[in-house]
Amino acid sequence: MTAPILRPIDLPTGEIAVHGAFDLSAAAQWLAAAGPVGSFAAEPGVLRLAFPVEGTWTHAGAAIRQRSPGTVEVGVAAPVEIAARVVSQVSRMLSLDVDESGFAEVASRDSVVRRLQARHSGARPVLYSSPYEAACWTVLTQGMRARQAMRFREQLAVRHGRQVGDDGPFSFPAPQILAELGDEPLVGPFRLARLRAVARAAADGRLDAEELLALSIPDAMTRLCAIPGIGAFSAEQILLHGAGHPDLFPRLDTQLHQMLCAEYALPPDTPPDELEPLAEDWRPYRSWVAHLFRFDRLRTSESGEVAD
Repeated sequence: MTAPILRPIDLPTGEIAVHGAFDLSAAAQWLAAAGPVGSFAAEPGVLRLAFPVEGTWTHAGAAIRQRSPGTVEVGVAAPVEIAARVVSQVSRMLSLDVDESGFAEVASRDSVVRRLQARHSGARPVLYSSPYEAACWTVLTQGMRARQAMRFREQLAVRHGRQVGDDGPFSFPAPQILAELGDEPLVGPFRLARLRAVARAAADGRLDAEELLALSIPDAMTRLCAIPGIGAFSAEQILLHGAGHPDLFPRLDTQLHQMLCAEYALPPDTPPDELEPLAEDWRPYRSWVAHLFRFDRLRTSESGEVAD
């Protein structure tokens, strides 16, 4: 059954002050290739997103414009009483809740990072709408290619989420809906059981972004790994791409480790314990630098250009 359409009855607008460099087009490129579903092509310069609002899980839409280097405008399609929550969630999704002004200092300590910053100025990490949606994504990608998982996620949104307008993006299903799905041939019974477990954890408040960020990284990992179907790798990805921890070195991301070995001329089998000291110079933006490596790989693979 096609999801009902969210009509933009209330259209408040909020503004987000940008501290440091930010490039909305870079965020849109990342979303199109590797992140949550969004649309940047329907209206040039406008990024459209849809998502369940964390906590209330009411579906909402956002039309995002960068009016100036220091201001991002968010048009909200949602009940007016949750408009501020929507703007706050967009701010976290685009990593605009973190002051980027100290990020340039990292480049003074690492020539590789300096080159990446020069190539991709303003490319901040782009998150899933919530740790809940990030956790669902980790379940969908377990033993499945990313492109296939993206199709399944989109189909779940169409069947059980909410569309913004007549031609806008679909919001991912709210956890109370996903937790009660009786049968979903798109994903199969085993994967569906894990999605239900994630949805119940979200509904119970165990995937709250602020609470996860308030914990130490080991404690947050332990909390996430207690959810059925979430292992250490998935927990790390949820902290990075759902909660938006700005200073986490991904110890379990082997693809990133391969990039680091290539960039720093290290043997390809260099273990994480020997790679992690490289990231000491990246503090307090270790997650951000990791994103730059991934974004650089995305840009070079899409354009066919050769990195400097």
